[in-house]
Amino acid sequence: MPAIASSATAVLIAHVAARTERIRLGAGGVMLPNHAPLIIAEQFGTLAELHPGRIDLGLGRAPGTDQVTLRALRRDPRASDEFPSDIRELQGYLAGESLIPTVSAHPGAGTRVPLYILGSSLYGAQLAAAFGLPYAFASHFAPDALHAAMRVYRERFQPSEQLAEPYAVAALNVIAAAEGGAARELADRVLRSRVRNLAERVPAYAGRLDDAAVDALMTSPVADQARHMLTYTAVGDRDEVADYLRTFREQCGADELMITNPAPDLAARHTVLDVLAAID
Repeated sequence: MPAIASSATAVLIAHVAARTERIRLGAGGVMLPNHAPLIIAEQFGTLAELHPGRIDLGLGRAPGTDQVTLRALRRDPRASDEFPSDIRELQGYLAGESLIPTVSAHPGAGTRVPLYILGSSLYGAQLAAAFGLPYAFASHFAPDALHAAMRVYRERFQPSEQLAEPYAVAALNVIAAAEGGAARELADRVLRSRVRNLAERVPAYAGRLDDAAVDALMTSPVADQARHMLTYTAVGDRDEVADYLRTFREQCGADELMITNPAPDLAARHTVLDVLAAID
């Protein structure tokens, strides 16, 4: 995805970790079917050795790509079926208790990098609960199962060595500005950008959508899909955003919020961060 610098997750975390001292850094996340567990253990084990106590590892089950890219990655299309066993294998490497004789992750063995399960359906919630791991729900673009997933996760949680009590994260978008009107104008730009991106996935539209074409699409099913994806989005000034965040957290029962910043340009994204930083 050209707008998201996410393909080399461990490299990005290393870059930020080298320029910070205290904040925790994590993947949100690594799509494990695209990678061998040993490779991820080596990458994140190395990060944990370089930056002790600051590295987290979020893991997703979806390949997160199309069939052509999957072939370019040299991965088996059925790899997602092995997600539970891949997690156990990865845990073994990071604990220094490899499940595969003679194979270990160096550096990283014994670091026990905290794992999080990411999901947008009940499957991830059930798996995180069964394994006793923290769970993060991708409600910033897949809102439908949020409340059911949070409920299932807490009801079925089994304590583990990593986690004694359930710990749930819910994701949402934040579009903020110093004034509410400016934030709402920015939200319209975000929606239009999302509509354009969705439409351009159709080969007939790729690279051919000018502003007039996007205008015409704003009352189409494509726009309805984009609006639905943005269901959980805080829009407004500092007070409006703060109220939304509090209400959202209470309603879904999240222990932590994961915020995405979909503003379409760097200056606007900085403004969103400034507004968030000013919230008590």
